[in-house]
Amino acid sequence: MTPESKIAIAGLYKIFGPDPAAALPLVRDRGIGKTELLEQHGHVLGLDNISMTVRQGDVHVVMGLSGSGKSTLIRHLNRLIEPTAGSIHVDGTDIMDLSPRALRHFRRHRASMVFQRFALHPHRTVLGNVAYGLRVQGVKRATAEARARGWIERVGLSGFEDRFPTALSGGMQQRVGLARALATDSDILLMDEAFSALDPLIRTDMQGVLLALQAELRKTIVFITHDLDEALRLGDRIAILRDGAVIQEGTTPEIVMRPADAYIADFVKDINRARVLRVKAVMTSDRAGARGPAVDAQTTLEEALTAFHDDPSGRRPVSREGEGIVGSVGLPEILRAIERPDISGSDARVTPQARAAG
Repeated sequence: MTPESKIAIAGLYKIFGPDPAAALPLVRDRGIGKTELLEQHGHVLGLDNISMTVRQGDVHVVMGLSGSGKSTLIRHLNRLIEPTAGSIHVDGTDIMDLSPRALRHFRRHRASMVFQRFALHPHRTVLGNVAYGLRVQGVKRATAEARARGWIERVGLSGFEDRFPTALSGGMQQRVGLARALATDSDILLMDEAFSALDPLIRTDMQGVLLALQAELRKTIVFITHDLDEALRLGDRIAILRDGAVIQEGTTPEIVMRPADAYIADFVKDINRARVLRVKAVMTSDRAGARGPAVDAQTTLEEALTAFHDDPSGRRPVSREGEGIVGSVGLPEILRAIERPDISGSDARVTPQARAAG
């Protein structure tokens, strides 16, 4: 593991069927894929040689279509599913080596999970649901409820403490689920399609809530989604799965501007690049000739275009919070990024499976 990594996954395989151990060499050594393994050997390939590093404090999005293996993967991170082969290290400890007691401690104190269908206790109030994880940890009721009230306020549900889940909208129920996960003070959040059951406007609102909290808390979040817009909005890094294998992993600019193959290019072809890409993706470190008010590195390209209305040929300095001026940007590179995608190569990690498929 690198100093900044939180979770390191290496050579992870999951095969479902009557004899996964016997089927493993067919996949690992002979390269048999998902369809052939099922049709000829009666086993289902859930994960195919997954290797991935999740950095401390990042939102690491795992996305793919239904059946790609993304939910299977996240359930390995707290050992709700046991792998057929491979390792998962968290802060340098392989969680496969944890005893049952140590695993329970890990789930209660280190890794909280937010589910797609809320998973709230219907017989408990909002306060009772948010305090539940703390009570499981052994925190006294008064202390647990005091801490729970603080998180209820932070997710915007003050005044609803005594309501039951059936009296809440879907978005409000998911706020309760998020507050419950955050209340335990786990350093890892596992979010499995957490917002996909919500209406579009509520979903966008919940994404904003998560981003605002993450800007302050800097949790390590693994976020599962099938929605590319959601992945691009939330993710510091994105891994795209197909048939249980990672096809490409990288930052938003790497995925959008340099898709690894035709499959991913098809995913991103209709993305509004101006609204997704940020100035930091196209800026240069050269500050020569830059003048006028600085543009923040986190500004979207769409927003940055307004800086060039009065001087289309000029360059603007680019600033980053806490660092000051870090480079410059001009209109030509912004327009190239918006209008002319380059799929000839990628700085993102492309797996051997992706190269073979290409």
